[in-house]
Amino acid sequence: MTQSLLHQILDYTNRANPYPIYEELRKTPVHHEGDGPYVISTYHEIRSLLHDPRISSDARNLASQATDPLPETSQEEGALPPGFLKLDPPEHDRLRRMTNRPFGPPHSPHRVDGMRGELHDIVTGLIDGIGDPGRIDLVEQFSYPFPVTVICRLLGVPREDEARFHTWADTLAASLDPDPDADPAERGKGAHDARMQLGMYLAGLIEERRKNPGDDMLSQLATAKGEDGPMTTMELLSTAALLLIAGHETTVNLITNGMLTLLRHPDVLQRLREDPRLAVPLVEELLRFEPPVQLVPQRTTLADIEVRGVTIPKGASLWLVLASGNRDPQRFDDPNRFDPDRPDIQHLGLGSGIHSCFGAPLARLETQLALSELARRLENPRLLEDPPPYRQNAVLRGPRHLHITCDGIRPR
Repeated sequence: MTQSLLHQILDYTNRANPYPIYEELRKTPVHHEGDGPYVISTYHEIRSLLHDPRISSDARNLASQATDPLPETSQEEGALPPGFLKLDPPEHDRLRRMTNRPFGPPHSPHRVDGMRGELHDIVTGLIDGIGDPGRIDLVEQFSYPFPVTVICRLLGVPREDEARFHTWADTLAASLDPDPDADPAERGKGAHDARMQLGMYLAGLIEERRKNPGDDMLSQLATAKGEDGPMTTMELLSTAALLLIAGHETTVNLITNGMLTLLRHPDVLQRLREDPRLAVPLVEELLRFEPPVQLVPQRTTLADIEVRGVTIPKGASLWLVLASGNRDPQRFDDPNRFDPDRPDIQHLGLGSGIHSCFGAPLARLETQLALSELARRLENPRLLEDPPPYRQNAVLRGPRHLHITCDGIRPR
C-alpha cells in the first residue's frame, strides 16, 4: 500500500532527502488527507499565512482539533507555561517585546555584534580540542556544544555551571528527537527531571540577578521596568527555557547542514576558505536550501480561510512546509541548486511574520563564524559517510552525526 504524502514526510527512511516528496506535495498546494491537517507547500501561500492573524499558534487552540499524525512536543510540558512562540497576540507581543529589549534594536543594538569576539574564541577553542583529525564527529565535537555555550554566555550562566546546562540541554534535545528503540516512559521521566532541574536552577539564578544584576540578558530581563512592566518569575523561566531549546536545536542543525552542504560542494568550500566574507550570503542560501526547521506544524485557523481556491475551515490544523516553499520553482530559479551568489534569497528558513525566529541575528552570526573558521582550519576535509545518519525529528531536520576526516588542523 502506498504511504500518504504526510506519512512519507514523517517516515525516517526519507529523512536524508525529503525534497522529492515536497516536489510531489507542491502539485497540490493545499493538501488534505481525511481528517488530518491541511498541508501548505508553496512559497507565496506559506508566506501569506505566516502573516495572517487568522492563524493561531496558541497550543490551547490545538487541544480539540483534527487528528494530526505529528505528536505535540514541548519543552515546557508539565513544568512551565508556554513560551511566547506558542502564544498569540496580545500575550505573544508583550513577552516578545520584553525579551527583545535586552537582545536587539532599538534598545540593545550591540548585544549580538558585541559577542563576536567571544563567539570566535568559543569556535577556536572547540576546533583546537578536536583531537584526531582522521575521524571527527562534527556534531558531537563542534556544532552541538557551540550554541549551548553561547546561550549560557548570553543569559549570564556562571562558567562553572555551564557543564550542568550542557547536560540538561542534551536531555531535553533527546526528548525532541526520540530514539525509536528507547523506553518512552524512561525518556519522558528523564526529560521531566531535566526540565524541573533546569527550572529550579534558573529560578535561583533569577533571584540572584535581581539582587545583584550584571550586564547579561537574564539580569536585564529580571530587573526590567519598561512600559510592559517586569516579567513574572514563571514568564522568565519559560522564556529562558525557550531561548535554550529553540535557539540550540536550530543552530546545531544549521551549522551541521551547512558543513554537509559545503563538503558536497567543494568549490564553494574553497571559495569560503579564501574569502570569509562569502559566509554572509552563503548562510542565507543555506537557510533556503537546507533549512534547520523543515515545517511549522500544528497551527490552527481561527476563521474559514480560502487558499488557492480551497476553503480551509475554522478550527482546522495546518502544516506550513517551509522547506518546500524554499524550493518552489514559482519563486526561485533552479531551486534545487545550491548557489551562494543567488541574487534574491528571501527564504522562509527562519520563518516570517510575528513568529519569525527571535534569535535569527545570533544564529546567523554563529553559523557564519563557525563555517568560515572550519573552512579555514580543516585541511582537505572529506565526508566519511554520505548521507550521514539523521535525527528522527521531521521538523528539526539535521544529521545526528557528521563523521568527517581531514589531513590536519591548521593552527589559529
